[in-house]
Amino acid sequence: MNKSEIRFTVEMDENRVPEKIVWDADEKAGEELSETNAIALALWDADQKNTLRIDLWTKDMEVPDMKRFYIDCIGGMAQSVLNATGDEFMSQEMNALCDKLVTYLQKEGEQ
Repeated sequence: MNKSEIRFTVEMDENRVPEKIVWDADEKAGEELSETNAIALALWDADQKNTLRIDLWTKDMEVPDMKRFYIDCIGGMAQSVLNATGDEFMSQEMNALCDKLVTYLQKEGEQ
């Protein structure tokens, strides 16, 4: 059986607020650890029929970037649901939400 690992390391301040997040993976290009400002991890619990989530971001991540991160996550899920299930309606609705949220952020940035 083949195995592949993804590893996250979170450095926290004295209040347990993430200051730095680095990650590495067996199949990632390059030997260096990669730094990121946010992680959104979702795990499906088949027994409970629900999702377990871990959302982390560093304290220096700016709010507009955080909002854009979540829009990008929804867009990625839209493509994944299309690839995994072939459900075009669900994918299109998720992408439409992304378009709506991008417009919202653009207007918010003008204020």
